[in-house]
Amino acid sequence: MLKNQTQQGYLYAVLAFLMWGMAPIYFKQIETISALEILTHRIIWSVLFLVLILVAAKQWHHIQHIVKKPKLLGLLCVSSTLLGFNWGLFIWAVNNDHMLDASLGYYINPLLNVLLGVIFLSERLRKWQIIAVGIASLGVLMQVAAYGSFPVVAFALAGSFAIYGLLRKKMPVESLPGLLIEALILMPFAILYWYVTPATASTDMFNNETALNLLLVSAGVVTTLPLLYFIGAAKRLPYSTLGLFQYLGPSIMFTLAVTLYDEVFTIERAITFACIWGALALYSWDSLRVAKKN
Repeated sequence: MLKNQTQQGYLYAVLAFLMWGMAPIYFKQIETISALEILTHRIIWSVLFLVLILVAAKQWHHIQHIVKKPKLLGLLCVSSTLLGFNWGLFIWAVNNDHMLDASLGYYINPLLNVLLGVIFLSERLRKWQIIAVGIASLGVLMQVAAYGSFPVVAFALAGSFAIYGLLRKKMPVESLPGLLIEALILMPFAILYWYVTPATASTDMFNNETALNLLLVSAGVVTTLPLLYFIGAAKRLPYSTLGLFQYLGPSIMFTLAVTLYDEVFTIERAITFACIWGALALYSWDSLRVAKKN
């Protein structure tokens, strides 16, 4: 059973990060729409999509279990806030030519997962893993020195998602009902934003072209599926092991930013990315070495 759980975790992790890596292609199709308006669609259509899945899976009793526990609901309010912030910032980064910053953030994310695993989950780092984290930190410090500023977007994305993943790993909540409640917590704010902001060319879906409406509704699927896979992987794998898979998404994102969307890749950024890549390679090598030995 444990082996099957681990194999499922590996599959879920790969699917989640492949989907996240390709997500910028989707968001670039609707880049003329404001990030907050897209975020509103992400939340509302995610709720409807999750409700359909929950009905099909017959998991409504899990919702009742969560609602009866105020402490659990409080934790889900915190995780939903982190999730909404991460969703919105990612949309803004992709559609404002900061995809390389987003990519850097999700390269940093696995190393933050490692640190959080050590601090909060009593996971221990071996010598080479400590060196890997040190190399990554050096890369970030070099970017600070080169640009004279901290990579705020990258660390905001990495930090919010790392803490979100940690919270969800520790909560006794199944991935599907937990994600639905998080989206429901965000939904009143999305509806309020839709109601109070001035109308735009894309606000009235009855007047939109069918292709645009399909793209907007697809925000629910694009948002929900990889997140469900990620939460499923986090439940089945050690948090530090999950970090090994997380380079897949930012690698795809990085390739898209440089080759397809012509974002500028300066020498300062190259040095920072080289340090992060080196740290991930060293960490992965050490993990595989120990796994082979065991």
